Amino acid sequence: MASGDLAAPQQEGNADLEIRVGDLCSLLEHYLEPKQVQKVYQAYQFANAAHEGQRRLSGEPYITHPIAVAKVLAEMRLDYQSIAAAILHDVIEDTPTAKAEITEQFGEDVAELVDGVSKLTQIDFRSKAEAQAENFRKMVLAMSRDIRVILIKLADRLHNMRTIWVMPPHKRRRIARETLEIYAPIAQRLGINSLRVELEDLSFAALYPMRYRVLKDKLRRQRGNRREIVGKVREALQDRLDEAGIKGAVHGREKHLWSVYQKMRSKNNNFHDIFDVYGFRVIVDSVDSCYRVLGLMHSLYKPMPGRIKDYIAIPKANGYQSLHTTLLGPRRTRIEVQIRTAEMDRVAEAGIAAHWLYKEGEAATNAAHARAREWVRGLLEMQKNAGNSLEFIENVKIDLLPDEIYVFTPSGEIMELPRGATVVDFAYAVHSDIGDSCIAAMVDHRLTPLRTQLETGQTVEIITAPVARPNPAWLDFVVTAKARTAIRHALKRLKGQEAVNLGRRLVEEALEALGLKLETISADRIEEASAALGAENLEKVFEDVGLGQQMPWLVAQRLTGVSQGLEEERLERSPQRLTIRGTEGAVVTFGRCCHPIPGDPIVGFASSGRGVVVHHQDCRNIREYRNHPEKWLDVQWDEGVEGEFPAAIAVDVVNKRGVLADVAATVADMESNIENVSLDEREGMIATIRLVVAVRDRVHLARVIRGLRMLGAVLRITRIRG
Repeated sequence: MASGDLAAPQQEGNADLEIRVGDLCSLLEHYLEPKQVQKVYQAYQFANAAHEGQRRLSGEPYITHPIAVAKVLAEMRLDYQSIAAAILHDVIEDTPTAKAEITEQFGEDVAELVDGVSKLTQIDFRSKAEAQAENFRKMVLAMSRDIRVILIKLADRLHNMRTIWVMPPHKRRRIARETLEIYAPIAQRLGINSLRVELEDLSFAALYPMRYRVLKDKLRRQRGNRREIVGKVREALQDRLDEAGIKGAVHGREKHLWSVYQKMRSKNNNFHDIFDVYGFRVIVDSVDSCYRVLGLMHSLYKPMPGRIKDYIAIPKANGYQSLHTTLLGPRRTRIEVQIRTAEMDRVAEAGIAAHWLYKEGEAATNAAHARAREWVRGLLEMQKNAGNSLEFIENVKIDLLPDEIYVFTPSGEIMELPRGATVVDFAYAVHSDIGDSCIAAMVDHRLTPLRTQLETGQTVEIITAPVARPNPAWLDFVVTAKARTAIRHALKRLKGQEAVNLGRRLVEEALEALGLKLETISADRIEEASAALGAENLEKVFEDVGLGQQMPWLVAQRLTGVSQGLEEERLERSPQRLTIRGTEGAVVTFGRCCHPIPGDPIVGFASSGRGVVVHHQDCRNIREYRNHPEKWLDVQWDEGVEGEFPAAIAVDVVNKRGVLADVAATVADMESNIENVSLDEREGMIATIRLVVAVRDRVHLARVIRGLRMLGAVLRITRIRG
């Protein structure tokens, strides 16, 4: 069952059900046509028959849940198709009813909505987490076709949270945590504030019942002490509006418990520190009045610097608009004031549901809908690039972080990013191609590293290079889900293509050892060999070889049909060596133990999933491979190898002031760069500086070492090879 297992039945008469449905229809009659209300009633009759005999854990007839979900949506004034789908939302999942039957009775739109919120029950998943993630991915795809799917799901989750107390404690905690991590942030992203607040408080009560009760009791006791000061401030604000001739209403704003608890945790404050803030909302008739009221508030009470926010000029991602200011009121109390129009207030509370007008199946265009669709498009892009459902849902959680900053492109366009976003996050927010090829950035006309965190108001210009590509190290500091997903996708794509190219070279050389060429092998033989190796085609075989998951000699054996003696014949013929250019990136890596550089004698080994790992021939860490000659690869440096390679050296010095600075300066003079440094003290006055320096080849390293030996404090230099 979607909302709980079957339990011992407690009879509830049809009369009570009819009362519930009657209340729902009465609510719908305020804004729907009679024919549409009748269609909703037909949906109730259909669902009631389908769920006959099913009961919730509370013992109530199961149909009470869909009715309650439909009522939540009716209070949001959604269209009749959404209400009908809410009543029918569990019939595909929990009854033998087929989607085709719903389509026939209620139309394609309603059937698609019902299918969009139905779980995948016919597939066996390896874990509960994987099942939840895959179901969420399915819902996102349905959302991309019709955003109403998520509204039905949110209403469904809200009623389940209202009745969660019949669940066992461990299930309550799991569902509450999922609600806080995914569904409440989605409600906030869509601007449905009233629903978000209730979801958070219900989850708080289920997840931390004792803390919830203590805070609720404190809030109830504190409320009585605050009435006098709240009344005085409200009266002062209203009088100032009346004096200026501005039509508006001032309302006190109560903090909800989850918000209070979160502030106490994040700021390490006690309850009285957090609750010593008085909130008010001023509702006026126009945008012009909003800014006039802001001036009036600042003339009445002194504003606190840095606490004025203009979300009217720059709305939040969910369409929220308002002016925020914090004032220092009577007795030095802090007063938070939100100033907005009645229209903005409706959007703030109901989000995309505030103007839900469907005409011929299309939503009326407005800012909230446009932003919601933009967000869903971003989710779709993420799910296309994500490796699996669990990775996708983790990316979605990151994407739902509510705190934002606003930065500008060089042309003056405003870009919204989560707090902590870096230059790379900005680059991917502009376009995936910009992110993939970025190498640096100008922030406020100053050259800035890619890991720099951005702040509101900065202007960012990305510097790109055609040959640049994403760096795996970027994953350590990016914060947006779009950037993280795009980087992983690009790295997988690059690694796959590089693996194919390397695998082809290795297989061709293995065939050359037998005096054969790939072009001479028939298509039928290639297809047969690929199937025998568990690959759909030859390119996949090459990729597996490049990643070290297949040996090139085994592949050559399959392609030629030679069953024995290939390894011996390969060794006898000594084929051309694989040349290493140093730019193979993801599929040719260099041992960090010995740091081989051009000019060194090297040996390569096939490592599963990593491709070819290149070591210095004298590296101590390759001893384990001595007994596995089938994994050896004949490799040599390409004659035209370019670039810089890390080399590790140990420098014994007299431990005196300024010696490290002298060493660093000398390395720089030799046109090298220090990538890593550590200092070990030995025998009192002697210290060992371990350096990883970037050099072009052995000749360049020799120059660096000669330069260091010229320093009077240097006693001995040795190269570290494992």
